[in-house]
Amino acid sequence: MAGLPDGPERSRIRQDIVCAWLPMADRLAGRFRNRGESMEDLRQVAALGLVKAVDRYDPGRGNAFESYAVPTVVGEVKRHFRDHLWTLHVPRRVQDLRNRVRFARQDLSQTIPGRPPTRAEIAAHAGMTEEEVRVGLEALDSFSALSLDAELSGAEDGYTLRDTLGSADPALDVLVDREAVKPGLRRLPEREQRILYMRFFRDMTQSSIAECLGISQMHVSRLISRCCERLREEALRDGSADETAEGPAKAAAGRS
Repeated sequence: MAGLPDGPERSRIRQDIVCAWLPMADRLAGRFRNRGESMEDLRQVAALGLVKAVDRYDPGRGNAFESYAVPTVVGEVKRHFRDHLWTLHVPRRVQDLRNRVRFARQDLSQTIPGRPPTRAEIAAHAGMTEEEVRVGLEALDSFSALSLDAELSGAEDGYTLRDTLGSADPALDVLVDREAVKPGLRRLPEREQRILYMRFFRDMTQSSIAECLGISQMHVSRLISRCCERLREEALRDGSADETAEGPAKAAAGRS
């Protein structure tokens, strides 16, 4: 085929070669069964690798076709797994570590019956560091992602992964404001501090506060308004002062 120009005869011979070697491609595809991909798709990918091997093989180099075709087909199947079947993009290095750990565990499981091999044993067998083994072990369980609606194993009440996720704390929105008014709160008279505490931390009504302190509700309302306005002005003034002080400091840092 290599000695023929493009034409019907070359195409016929090319097709005959591909058909003759398809059983080999099928056998190679069978090595990757039960890994989340159907055998039919694996056979198609392997056949594509075989076609590439037929087109790229150079008999002038003196090597047998099989020695070139086998790694070409296997590489095509591995590339298919790497590019299409991982739910998330995983670096090639991590995928290689995953494969080395998987093969090492398979080998050691035949010589260490009754228990799984330890991380140190896998590292020694595969010539890896224990940190590399750790990454490979984590990747073993990361080939596909679970749905957030997937029910957790052992859960009898429909408890899902979504139920384990946290949510935004609404208190974070007022965190800066609360920290800003703390110094001003400490400077208020004790009675005003007590009034604000009862109103905003104990959620008491103005009538209840007035009754507790023996003053009128109108007086409580005026005190709350006056204290809040004072705290607001002090917080804004302190914030402006901090920004003014930061200006020369940043300029000095830039010059240094």
